[in-house]
Amino acid sequence: MTRKTMMLALAGSVASLALTTGAGLAQSSEPFRLIVTHLEAPLVPNSVMDLALQLGYFEAEGVDVELVRVQQTPSAIAALQSGDGEMANIGVDALLQVIHNGATDFRAVTSPNKSLPFLIASKQDIVAPADLAGRSFGVGRVGSLDHSLSTLVLSSQGVSIDDSEVVALGQPSVRAQALLAGQVDATTMSIGVWSELPDTEGLHVLIDQDAYYEGAPVVNKVNAVSGDVLAERADDVEAVIRALTKLSRDFAESPQMWVDAMTDARPDVSPDVLEMLADSFVGSWSVNGGMSVQELTFTSEWLYETEDFADIEPLALEEWVDFAPVDAVLADLGTDDTMDPADR
Repeated sequence: MTRKTMMLALAGSVASLALTTGAGLAQSSEPFRLIVTHLEAPLVPNSVMDLALQLGYFEAEGVDVELVRVQQTPSAIAALQSGDGEMANIGVDALLQVIHNGATDFRAVTSPNKSLPFLIASKQDIVAPADLAGRSFGVGRVGSLDHSLSTLVLSSQGVSIDDSEVVALGQPSVRAQALLAGQVDATTMSIGVWSELPDTEGLHVLIDQDAYYEGAPVVNKVNAVSGDVLAERADDVEAVIRALTKLSRDFAESPQMWVDAMTDARPDVSPDVLEMLADSFVGSWSVNGGMSVQELTFTSEWLYETEDFADIEPLALEEWVDFAPVDAVLADLGTDDTMDPADR
């Protein structure tokens, strides 16, 4: 039996055992609809939501999860507001906006993938961030997310992005191609875009995704629910969080397990790319639910300084986050102190 077969068989056995012993009895006869904004398992830790369904982790916790796939965040919010889903994976900025617009009972309850897996890549002769002075740096546009976050990251390294020639180029794939063609000296992109470059000779990763998030600990996406769901389906909310947390811990412990599961989910991606990505995600999994007070506070304070939130009174943390479900899960599972702070 191959390692892959053993892993999938183990996941199925866990689900069956939980159901037959009564440990995973369904909390509700109704499906729990989880709204996601990707159409297939993404090449980032957010794939844990797709793979928890694929590997039987939701079933093992006694919750009947259905993934509702939409293409954009506004569609996800609309579905959540209309009751076409119980939980939605959405951007923190979108959650804050919808609360300000009247949905005051919406709350973030977990984050299966806190950060965008951004990195800064550059020409090989740029050996340290300080060497970016006087060199060209590609951004989506001035004030774009990648520009704003990279400004924070470089500032944490004692470097000002203003010392570089900032060049607006558009989408990450375009910026990556510009770097590859020698049109810019450095740029920000995701680890996925970096992995898809056909040839990186003469280039290297100047700041990897772990160092990038450390310099700009902005939580990108959270799973949000309405007050009605929290009141009426609290056990199911906890079951979903428990399944995602358990699988995140299993992937952190065994990157090959993620590779094997993604090989089934995304046969279009080469095993070499999946293995490289798995290694890069080792320290990125939400093993404690992804709900660090410090990181969420930093995120909120940063967002309220952006143009989109100008002249808007900031929400207090308790007005957009509910820690009770994830804390109940961690009281049961314990915390993993190796990553993903549970600083409450």
